[in-house]
Amino acid sequence: MRDFFQEQLNELKQELTIMGSSCEEIIALASRALTDMDDELVRKVNAIGAQIDESERTIETICMKLLLRQQPVARDLRQISAAMKMITDIERIGDQAEDIVEIIPFMNAHPDEKFPKIREMAKAAQAMVTEAVDAYVKQDLDLAKKVMAHDDVVDDFFAQVKNGIIDIIAAEPSQGEYALDILMIAKYFERIGDHCTNIAEWVEFSVTGVHKDCQ
Repeated sequence: MRDFFQEQLNELKQELTIMGSSCEEIIALASRALTDMDDELVRKVNAIGAQIDESERTIETICMKLLLRQQPVARDLRQISAAMKMITDIERIGDQAEDIVEIIPFMNAHPDEKFPKIREMAKAAQAMVTEAVDAYVKQDLDLAKKVMAHDDVVDDFFAQVKNGIIDIIAAEPSQGEYALDILMIAKYFERIGDHCTNIAEWVEFSVTGVHKDCQ
């Protein structure tokens, strides 16, 4: 019975890894859209978004089977409940990458021409996704804490973008709409970092049994 449980738990981790990989890819495409927007890219982003939604449903099913059929003990139960919380954040990351790609075609210039920090934000957020999911699979508390700390990097990029936007509006008031589009894109990447932090906090809970919002 325990071997069968472990097999299903490994399947859960594998599906989470696949879902995380899809999120990495969709963020990379959203970043690429800043300089190379075309209809094919939009189709790819939408297709990956659908894959992420499907992964969420698959993982929910695996978790429910583990809970209902296997009667998991304390640490196992934490891993399962953490996974169910994590997939909500992972799915939202996919949604926000899709939102970014929807904004870009309406802009009259490429945002990274004046804001290369947005592309750096995208890379930082993509790394956070990779490490957050990896931390869960490996049950690596140190890696989870690294993800939480790395959110400050993304937040710092966001602050730099906001300051740049203020400069643009002051120098060219007619560029206000463009500046707001840039701000929205940067905000989506900042929110992706927040979701990764949430994931890392649930990894911490799965290992230690302690979550910051439950203390």
